[in-house]
Amino acid sequence: MEPSLFLTRVLRSLNDGGDAVAFHHDGVETSFRDAASILRRLHAALAGEGVGTAEVVGILGGNRPETILVQLAAQLRGATVLLIAESASLPDRLAALKAADVTLLVIDPRRGNTDLRDAVRSVSLDDLLTRQGDHPIELPASVRLIFPTGGTTGTPKLIVHSGIYDGMAHIFAPDPAGPGRTLLIAPMSHMTGNATTLGALLRRDILVLHNSFDAGAVLEAIAKHRIGTLSLTPPRLAAVLDHPAMAATDISSVRSLSLGAAPLSPSRLAQALDVFGPVVGQGYGLTEAPMIAGISAAELDGFPDRLGSVGRIVPGMEATIDHGEILVRGLSMMDGYLGRPPIGDGWLRTGDVGRFDDDGYLYLLDRLNDVIITGEHGTKVASTTVENALATHPDVRAAAVIGIPTEDSEVIHAVVVATQPGALTADDVKTHVLAELGQPHFVPASVAFADALPLTAIGKVDKAALRAGP
Repeated sequence: MEPSLFLTRVLRSLNDGGDAVAFHHDGVETSFRDAASILRRLHAALAGEGVGTAEVVGILGGNRPETILVQLAAQLRGATVLLIAESASLPDRLAALKAADVTLLVIDPRRGNTDLRDAVRSVSLDDLLTRQGDHPIELPASVRLIFPTGGTTGTPKLIVHSGIYDGMAHIFAPDPAGPGRTLLIAPMSHMTGNATTLGALLRRDILVLHNSFDAGAVLEAIAKHRIGTLSLTPPRLAAVLDHPAMAATDISSVRSLSLGAAPLSPSRLAQALDVFGPVVGQGYGLTEAPMIAGISAAELDGFPDRLGSVGRIVPGMEATIDHGEILVRGLSMMDGYLGRPPIGDGWLRTGDVGRFDDDGYLYLLDRLNDVIITGEHGTKVASTTVENALATHPDVRAAAVIGIPTEDSEVIHAVVVATQPGALTADDVKTHVLAELGQPHFVPASVAFADALPLTAIGKVDKAALRAGP
């Protein structure tokens, strides 16, 4: 069989990149030449650990060059790789290790949980990095990665990907005009962060790594490193736009600002376009299917109604609506859930509620489990509809809407972050929603004010935490 095109191209990028900067992390620059040397050392160290094609290597690490390099080293050994989210609870981590049948766990001691060491044979990433040696590299025919589903407890579903990586090798190539500069904020253990990192390596871009999100640090990095490409979730976009340093920061280097992972209010997207210019696009994807739909700034120009859309379905993918739920299939799909039959050409139920307009643009309305069924007639209210209405109030910085169970149905509860303390009352919020949406069933029954909304590790509003209460 032919060797993996993905690994072939990655090795070529590392070997041909020379002394050009590949990574910038914590003030330290790592060249492509140095990254290639580290990769070979890690490959030899894993060979010494007995890692081969029958092994499953778990990786628990932060956003540092060595995390992606040990992933690639394991893949070069032909092993399956399980990426473990730093934000996952200890029970979920243990469940993922067991379900994936991990044979070796690599733990970054700076970010990892030492409680996992007793659960499976483990080794410190820093220990692997101290080992010297070389081992012949024989490229396997393919790569296989496993991502746990997020936000669950108990035994998580494990998502298997392989084919999309050769697809990335076809899509990403060095720019003849020279390397770009990409800022990574999403965790490498998440599909978005992992794909961003690998795409940057394939393009031979400079990748600036942040271990966590801080709006001020993002603006500082854009100006200091002349960042051209970055992606943000809607809550993180809001934090950047609202930061006091925003107006004074030189953001002229930004050529691509991608927004996704959660619904974005039209008012915030309009603000982003006004601030950053016609470089802002929005996408829709899942860990199971990373590329489903997208929309560019050019498609938004002159079409204000499209500000609420995530775009058209990308080439190679299909989507349909079944009883309000979005179903997808196509080239960017996962292989399947581990332990279950391959998905093949079948449809994936996304759990998202949506609609298409007459021009084929997709609009996300809500998650199925976030739709609120309220009132004596069981009226269905999409939480994003109320959130988008709240976002148009000049004194609302951020807002989230959830359903609170009652004996017979649910009532709408809004959690609002005001632009300044005391700027709003609950009655102000209710009056604004009624004026915007025109029907009383959209009006929150209760309103709470908070200093900030809780976010997950990848920057989505954590509605489970809101439902759990203080």
